[in-house]
Amino acid sequence: MAENYELIIRPKRHAFDINFKELWQYRDLLNMFVKRDVVTVYKQTILGPIWFVVQPILTTAIYILVFGNIAKISTDGVPGALFYLSGVVLWNYFAESFNTTSKTFKENADIFGKVYFPRLIMPLAKITSGLIKFGIQFVFFLAVYAFYLITQETSVQPNMHILLLPLLVLLMAMFGLGAGLIFTSLTTKYRDLTFLIQFGVQLLMYATPVIYPLSTIPEGKLKMLIMANPITPLMETFKFAFLGAGHFSWMSLGYSIVFATTLLTAGIVVFHKTERNFIDTV
Repeated sequence: MAENYELIIRPKRHAFDINFKELWQYRDLLNMFVKRDVVTVYKQTILGPIWFVVQPILTTAIYILVFGNIAKISTDGVPGALFYLSGVVLWNYFAESFNTTSKTFKENADIFGKVYFPRLIMPLAKITSGLIKFGIQFVFFLAVYAFYLITQETSVQPNMHILLLPLLVLLMAMFGLGAGLIFTSLTTKYRDLTFLIQFGVQLLMYATPVIYPLSTIPEGKLKMLIMANPITPLMETFKFAFLGAGHFSWMSLGYSIVFATTLLTAGIVVFHKTERNFIDTV
């Protein structure tokens, strides 16, 4: 029996007309883009994937020097290397996911204008390839973590909340993808936003307890503002699970889940609406 190779491409009728089944049909293309993102970036470098580890090492060293030794910011009794590294590893995944997906339309205008495939494949590939980098950095964090547990006298102890790690990583991916989809859609018309994205991510980091514990913030409007940041509960939960320091609340985590789901939904809808005519404005 002859196979049917007929493919019918129909125009999207409205913003919510999203074919998620089509994403699964193009999973091989997703795998190809993931391999491209991981391999080509470091193919002609000497250290290769070791750069994935060098970045958090250097960042943590600078944080220890500036915020630990000079500014004398508390780490809730946690060794500085562990405290800063735990924040850097998780934050890096969000920051890179957001930065890379926010350039989707700008960097892929040529291929989008020549061949058809679900456009959402491209940002999903960025999120997935970033997950590989996060995995390497997380293994390095575990190595440092084990070193302190075995050789150093410290009060750091893991607890059962460590089981929430997959959820925390998933939520970070949702935040990065959702925000990235919205910004890449806006930058097709408002190019000025491209100059604000990287700067905005840096500012957001200071509004998130990455380099300081939430306990050092005095009660008041500032603490309420930081708690309103939906990424704050994720950072605090991660540190609470692995370090035993930080603030954990199921209500706060639920707030992050609702916020991430809403943001991702809005991002997909805006992205889907923009992809229909972005080639005329990009």
